[in-house]
Amino acid sequence: MSNLSVVIFCGRSPRHVYVANQLCRNTRTLAIVQEKAGEWTVNKIFKLISKPRRLLQKGGRWLRDRKRYAGGKEAMCFFGSEAARLDRPDLLVEVPHINHANTLALIDRLQPDIIAVFGTSLLRGPLLTKGQLGILNLHGGLSPEYRGADCTFWALYNGEPDKVGCTLHYIDAGIDTGNLIAHVCPEVKAGDDELTLFWKAVKDSAEIYVELIERLERGERFGQTQPSKGHLYQVKDRQGHHEVELDKKMPKGLPEGIYYPPRVYWFKK
Repeated sequence: MSNLSVVIFCGRSPRHVYVANQLCRNTRTLAIVQEKAGEWTVNKIFKLISKPRRLLQKGGRWLRDRKRYAGGKEAMCFFGSEAARLDRPDLLVEVPHINHANTLALIDRLQPDIIAVFGTSLLRGPLLTKGQLGILNLHGGLSPEYRGADCTFWALYNGEPDKVGCTLHYIDAGIDTGNLIAHVCPEVKAGDDELTLFWKAVKDSAEIYVELIERLERGERFGQTQPSKGHLYQVKDRQGHHEVELDKKMPKGLPEGIYYPPRVYWFKK
């Protein structure tokens, strides 16, 4: 178990809670910070209905995600028959958004060695300067080629199942552009689909996240500049016709004959 002090910034989905729990069990965690669920205001509703195309996109994505995540499949993947909940709810701190003044005040008070991030909004402003040893992030794609949203989907759509995986990197002001620490690729085999591959990658990455903090404590140094801008995929890029095309290519997941073993590549200084 690492003695480095850690503050975790994470989302609320089962995968985020799972990673937070793995970090809590293996590091000296001081707090777990989550953003409160978004509240609908009159202003937000007006902005949304004033842009019909955006409203349709959001509605389509909501319906798609309800279908994909139906039956609690994500929670079962990460927690089995157990409830998807934090091991240390006593450490939970909720903030209106991750860059809120309360977050900054908490970090200034706790002075953690490391801030470990997975599944929050983008960090901005003075928060980017915090963490004695830096701010680490787990991103669900292989940067720089796959930055942004839905990276597992795009790797499969582009016919590159060997490029499914996650990236551990230092956070900077860009979107998944910080210095690289590790690429974590899961086992890829016939029958796998977008969600099973993504979830496997996150599970594998949780172990590597813990290992990274242990190695930082031993004085090892990581972080290489990303070799190119790569490609930034945004939520709006994923349209219905892309979904249909991938379904045609993979009606029952990846076809027979495809196999890649789990792989981890470290970017040491």
